Amino acid sequence: MTLTLKNPIIFFDVETTGINLLTDRIVEIALLKIFPNGKEEMKTYKINPEVPIPEKASSIHGIYDDDVKDCPTFKQIARQLANFMEGCDIGGFNSNKFDIPLLAEEFLRAEVDFDMRRRKFVDVQNIFHKMEQRNLSAAYKFYCGKELEGAHNAANDTQATYEILKAQIEKYETLQNDVDFLSEFSSFHKNADFMGRIIYNENKEEIFNFGKYKGEKVTDVLEKDPGYYSWIMNGDFSLYTKKIMTEIRLRKVLF
Repeated sequence: MTLTLKNPIIFFDVETTGINLLTDRIVEIALLKIFPNGKEEMKTYKINPEVPIPEKASSIHGIYDDDVKDCPTFKQIARQLANFMEGCDIGGFNSNKFDIPLLAEEFLRAEVDFDMRRRKFVDVQNIFHKMEQRNLSAAYKFYCGKELEGAHNAANDTQATYEILKAQIEKYETLQNDVDFLSEFSSFHKNADFMGRIIYNENKEEIFNFGKYKGEKVTDVLEKDPGYYSWIMNGDFSLYTKKIMTEIRLRKVLF
């Protein structure tokens, strides 16, 4: 089948130094761009993370320090990646919780202004978990009848994710072949930041999703407890969360 697309969509997967969104780095990224006419274009980059790759991570994805020592850093290819992704919706497997927040952090560290909030996000894992609840290899076997060879290879995982989504649409009559629908269906919350620290309520207002002010509007908290902003800005929060907090604070001041 062919995905029904208004815009191109990019399925991507990353291999990393670990799973800490604040401190770990990308060592490989694969991007599969699907155009509305069905054309496909794949790009894969190995990246020098500028920090040692832990043995535990290397044992999973097979990428070691020597493999990336002469590769470009993320900052060196960030603009190229942003240009390739410009105007595209974004799909992945567990991408809403991990790949997209991590990619957003890398772009901010590289000082490349790539606003992903204008995109539609399709998280194939969330669709899978709502329907069947298994991992990527099991999803590939279940939906496509294939064994996933070379799991934790970014390109293989990316290709499998795209094939799984198409098979999901064919299998479930309730799934619409429409990226707007799939983006909505594969999201558990409407996040204002990618970490889910700040989400939108039913009135499309930003509210905190953690801590002592969970469920309260960010603007209300900034009004009654101005120091909370400084606590977040100086705390162990992602750069993107801090960026959203600053935007809300500035909006409050200006308007």
